[in-house]
Amino acid sequence: MNTEKCDVVVIGAGVIGACISWRLAQAGLRVTMIDASAPGAGASGSCDKAIFLQSKRPGVPMHLARESRSMYATLADELDADIDFHPSGGMVAIETGAHRAFMETFISAQRAAGIRVELLDGDSARQRQPELAPHVLGASYSPDDAEVDPLALNAALVDAAVRAGVHVRRHCEFLAITRRGDRIESVETSTGSITCRLVINSAGPYAGVVGDRAGVRTPIRPRRGTILISEPQPKMVAGNLLCAQYVASKHLGALPGGTEPRHGIGLSLGQTASGTLLIGGSREFAGFDKRPSLDVLAHIASHASRIVPALKDVRIIRAMTGLRPYTGDGLPIIGRAPEVEGWITAAGHEGDGIALAPITGVLVRDLVTGERTTGDFLPHLSGDRDTLPAPPMAEAPSAGSAPTTRRHTS
Repeated sequence: MNTEKCDVVVIGAGVIGACISWRLAQAGLRVTMIDASAPGAGASGSCDKAIFLQSKRPGVPMHLARESRSMYATLADELDADIDFHPSGGMVAIETGAHRAFMETFISAQRAAGIRVELLDGDSARQRQPELAPHVLGASYSPDDAEVDPLALNAALVDAAVRAGVHVRRHCEFLAITRRGDRIESVETSTGSITCRLVINSAGPYAGVVGDRAGVRTPIRPRRGTILISEPQPKMVAGNLLCAQYVASKHLGALPGGTEPRHGIGLSLGQTASGTLLIGGSREFAGFDKRPSLDVLAHIASHASRIVPALKDVRIIRAMTGLRPYTGDGLPIIGRAPEVEGWITAAGHEGDGIALAPITGVLVRDLVTGERTTGDFLPHLSGDRDTLPAPPMAEAPSAGSAPTTRRHTS
């Protein structure tokens, strides 16, 4: 078994963990990034490509996303890589009067926050998205929405982290921490011990399990999301498309008397450079089970084709399902854990991990170094904030009990 020494161990090599590792290494820290599988094998490798601002709730979520979106403008140059980033704009299709009323209020608050967004009638919406169904009443449109290839982004972040000095350990599962008093002394993994003073829990949907293994309360649950993938098609979608049902259901209590759609279904539609359509999606609580039911797949397809009828003639070649890290209040947890000195949680982004990766890397770097190079977001993102629900009993993703935290008292 190997023994290694570093300043920081980052758990999780998705876009969040990779961005954090890169930024910390740039700040001069010795970083080891571990992943139970491989970079991009989790949520970052099973998501769509949209960077939406107009789906974010006004207030901290909106300002956080806006700051992160601004960082994307220079990110490819910083990474010295093509991440297929495009400021292509985005739309939210409106089907009902209730959805229109919700979006009017939502858009008003977004404009007040400085987001460029307009409300289109049905004809104007179909001029921008010709495949929208005749019954669609209108849409909101924002040129500030963008897109990026999440796989290319994850790979570029890992490569940049390695160039900055990060040691990446694949197929290396976090098991426990060893403490001397209240301080972290080392991390125990499936491939050996790593001596360190700081640990960043960026394990996404597994952050709750990882936290339990360290004795840290981490109210994050896995929420299953499924996306249908088509064979390549001629150009069908301009930018990225959501529906108002998706946006409304994302924000609890958004519609008076409204209920969560079955399986959390709401349209998300985008098209890759190769012509493949990414058709989503669902939001379900199913523990760590990644197997979607045929009923979910059928509901995604029928809902999407109702809004974009041309999808009825598209051949679906597969579906991809990932687990999203859910907190319950629409914000990630980024902050120090009071239970263990040196433990930082940076997870819980749910479906906004791609959009918020740049700002998360900077916020964690600032938290570690004591600098303040971006907005005053951290007080709103602590793991003990009042808006977080109590975590359910953790359900381990594999058989066997988690190792206990080890202590040295001398």
